[in-house]
Amino acid sequence: MKIILAQQNYHIGNFERNTARIIEGIQAAKAQGADLVVFSELCVCGYPPRDFLEFEDFIAQSYAAINQIKQHATDIAVLVGAPARNPQPEGKDLFNAAWFLYEGEVKHIVHKTLLPTYDVFDEYRYFEPSFEWNVIPFKGKKLAVTICEDIWNLGENLLYRICPMDKLMEQQPDVMINLSASPFDYDHDEDRKEIIRANVLKYRLPMFYCNTVGSQTEIVFDGGSLIFDAQGNIVKELPYFEEAMGGMDLEPLLHNGSVVAETSSFSPLTSLEFEHNIDRIYDALVLGIRDYFGKMGFTKAILGSSGGIDSAVTLAIACDALGADNVRAVLMPSPYSTEHSVDDAVALSENLKNPYDIIRINTIYETFLQTLEPYFKGLPFNVAEENTQSRIRGNLLMGLSNKFGYILLNTSNKSELSTGYGTLYGDMAGGLSVLGDVYKMQVYALARYINRDKEIIPQNIIDKAPSAELRPGQKDSDSLPDYAVLDKLLYQYIERRQGPREIVAQGFDPALVSRTLKMVNANEYKRNQFCPIIRVSSKAFGVGRRVPIVGKYLI
Repeated sequence: MKIILAQQNYHIGNFERNTARIIEGIQAAKAQGADLVVFSELCVCGYPPRDFLEFEDFIAQSYAAINQIKQHATDIAVLVGAPARNPQPEGKDLFNAAWFLYEGEVKHIVHKTLLPTYDVFDEYRYFEPSFEWNVIPFKGKKLAVTICEDIWNLGENLLYRICPMDKLMEQQPDVMINLSASPFDYDHDEDRKEIIRANVLKYRLPMFYCNTVGSQTEIVFDGGSLIFDAQGNIVKELPYFEEAMGGMDLEPLLHNGSVVAETSSFSPLTSLEFEHNIDRIYDALVLGIRDYFGKMGFTKAILGSSGGIDSAVTLAIACDALGADNVRAVLMPSPYSTEHSVDDAVALSENLKNPYDIIRINTIYETFLQTLEPYFKGLPFNVAEENTQSRIRGNLLMGLSNKFGYILLNTSNKSELSTGYGTLYGDMAGGLSVLGDVYKMQVYALARYINRDKEIIPQNIIDKAPSAELRPGQKDSDSLPDYAVLDKLLYQYIERRQGPREIVAQGFDPALVSRTLKMVNANEYKRNQFCPIIRVSSKAFGVGRRVPIVGKYLI
């Protein structure tokens, strides 16, 4: 039996496109002599469909797509993911299901058992968990089919009370097949491999694991589909961040090879490592921008280019994702901008060969101050005057965006978003955040990665002290702790959910911990008004992190 994995990029709710891609995959698998082709979780409708699942028309279109796909599952079997109606009146109306199509018919429907409801996942909101478990007989073999989370309930401190594979093992299957939609984060690919290996070693069965690829708003799926033999060895790994197909005959996987060590070699990050998987982070951000624009029908981006590290990295990534001709940089120096920052921003755009403009805001800024002077009543210069510059820039960028159809890319990083070091309706404006899940020191690592072969980002941008340049001689360090320390502290609180006592016990200064955590929690109201953030960590701001705006905790 030859089994092929089809790792494809889907578009939520675009049934016509998704169906066409799946049919193309079936034809390609036939050409390779496959007996079975496996697609990913909810591939027919796209993942995650969220509240679209509450529309009967959405479900009806999904069923219509299945009817179309099954006509191509004649001399080849097909496993696709799609919602399935629950025929019983009790429970939720839908299952998250894997549909087994063969001989032009729906032969079997497997329901997902373990429904993740944490971080970016909210499946129990929509789906009923499976209450029966059966293998699928096919060509003399028994297939144990599971869906994504179903294979993750291993190890200590189990999240669920049941393990679907334990139930399926009672029927003596020959192979495990998993349809998945497992998102990228920079510490997840090795974790994923170890989970699959743990299943293989526990049940002594080979595993065909098909993951989706592509970006859906803030969530990036990295592909990397896998085939393991029964001894726990990886025998095939599909590429990351691109569509691909690959597979092999089942029989050699059942017996050949030596058993790998049964102890896990994976150790999750307990401290932020600035360079960790920086190439994967870069690829995820490129795919995140490219798919956001492509699936939304956008073609051109605009951003404010300040001569600072954040806008430089954002611009370079955007040019890679969309093509330099499609990314417009706007330099908007104020009275406090240094000329070397303007020169650096110009040099960057000339290196990238993207269009750029210089719009000096001195006159606009003076007009604002004159208009506000009777109401400011001679009070000393403070953040009001600083933020006015930022909001002028935001208005100019949005004006150009509206006039020419650009999408404004936000350039704020995760360190700034965490601490509230940003101006609402100014530098926090945008349609998509590129670096909002990337800490400042990771931004520097990205800059070095971009410059790995030649200097694209001028070295002066990387070397100079970061500054918002909203007042004379301003440095980020005037308002924030050193980023090398701050980022590691923030990682403990945000990604690892460590409280103040645990963080202090790691050696961080108690006063710094108290001050930083107060800044994080006090600025939730700003982040609540922020644009979608491309997710690259295990805990990004946005849909995956839900804390009260008016909470008193640590404030």
